[in-house]
Amino acid sequence: MDFQTFTKTAPEVYASLGGVSKAVAASGLDKTLTELVKLRVSQINGCAFCLQFHLNIARKLDIDPRKFDLLAGWRDAGIYTDRETAALGWAEALTHLTDPFARDAALAEARSVFDEQEMVYLAATVASINAWNRIAVGLHFPPPPAEQGASA
Repeated sequence: MDFQTFTKTAPEVYASLGGVSKAVAASGLDKTLTELVKLRVSQINGCAFCLQFHLNIARKLDIDPRKFDLLAGWRDAGIYTDRETAALGWAEALTHLTDPFARDAALAEARSVFDEQEMVYLAATVASINAWNRIAVGLHFPPPPAEQGASA
């Protein structure tokens, strides 16, 4: 199945998941931050469709390409802001969910740089991309075309 078939088959599901993304965007949470989170979670979950989809968006946002090139090694890269590292750590903890001590440590770090509203929308971002990853991986969505030379 491909993405277009999915959206035609389950338009309510597509609209519901899209509503989460719209709410996050309307919250004012930094788009660069949310795209990095979506890319990292998609790497963890092995979702080629979501990786390509969000790389296309990241390129349009003019994010420093090193930030997505080095995302798998973000802890050692030394190029991410405090907010980005806190968000990436918490996104990983919420995606794995297997280590409550790591999750609590990541939550504490995130709370040190995000207010409560940002925490809610960051959690919604992680939950949403995890849902999309599971749908796209489970239904074998092929990656969308790469957008070369895209600009905002």
